[in-house]
Amino acid sequence: MTLAAVEEVIYRNPMWKNAADLQVSPLRGGMTNQNYRIDAGKKSYVLRISGDKTDLLGINREYEYRTQTIAGELGIAPEVVAFIEPEGYLVTKFIEGRPIPAEELKQPENLVRVASVLNEIHAMPSIPGVFSPFMVVRNYTRIAQEHHVTFPEKFDWLISQMNDAEAAMQNTSRIQRPCHNDLLNGNFLLANKLYVLDWEYAGMGDVFFDLANFSNNHELSEDEDHFLLDCYFGRVSSQSIAHMNIMKIMSDFREAMWGLVQVRISDLDFDFLGYANQHFLRLLQRALNPNWEAWLKEFR
Repeated sequence: MTLAAVEEVIYRNPMWKNAADLQVSPLRGGMTNQNYRIDAGKKSYVLRISGDKTDLLGINREYEYRTQTIAGELGIAPEVVAFIEPEGYLVTKFIEGRPIPAEELKQPENLVRVASVLNEIHAMPSIPGVFSPFMVVRNYTRIAQEHHVTFPEKFDWLISQMNDAEAAMQNTSRIQRPCHNDLLNGNFLLANKLYVLDWEYAGMGDVFFDLANFSNNHELSEDEDHFLLDCYFGRVSSQSIAHMNIMKIMSDFREAMWGLVQVRISDLDFDFLGYANQHFLRLLQRALNPNWEAWLKEFR
């Protein structure tokens, strides 16, 4: 979207329409959307312009708006200021903070912070939408097939492994809590506290997916996984370790399929195929782990 088009969106918002000193500057980052900082007088905001066809990725902008409104009111996320319809663009308060690199965020004192904020997220009131990584993979598979995307070798075998995991964990998966489901490093901001950004994939789901997704995106070691689980639950059990490892596989499967879908639907300048292949490689390595059957037995 050109800057002129962004300005047209801005001036449709009543609080900016007559602003004489309004300044717009793009913010870096993001693989789906475009973000802009809006300075108006002494106040600053973030305008998030949604990417095209993001409904194919399972994103519901109304649900996102309602969820981030809750998270913002609780001080977990930037506070929502406006929701621009019909496009579903989101305006939030700008928080003066800094990114926190993965190597820094995975330090013990910060893993304590992460466990704390995840507990806050998972204790929020019910939010709209449901997130199941199993259903997401199936939906992305259907969309990728419709767009004639080439699938990697052993894809059918990976689907069969996923089905086995879903069947084994069917009782556990009924316990649902509000989850973020996209804990990339870029979605954390450190200011007076740790904030979580970008709630477009949030929904009621499995808390272990959040834990596993964070672990994958920050390349936690086995010991760091155990420390995170201990900080989150106050204990570490063999079932929680198995649950974490299965969801790490599902996190990679979701990311890999997300990348395949984006290859066909996104116009952004990003190597989505490379992203997908990276996650397929790690997914396959983990699915071949000799402990796979032992992890499944924890739920049978």
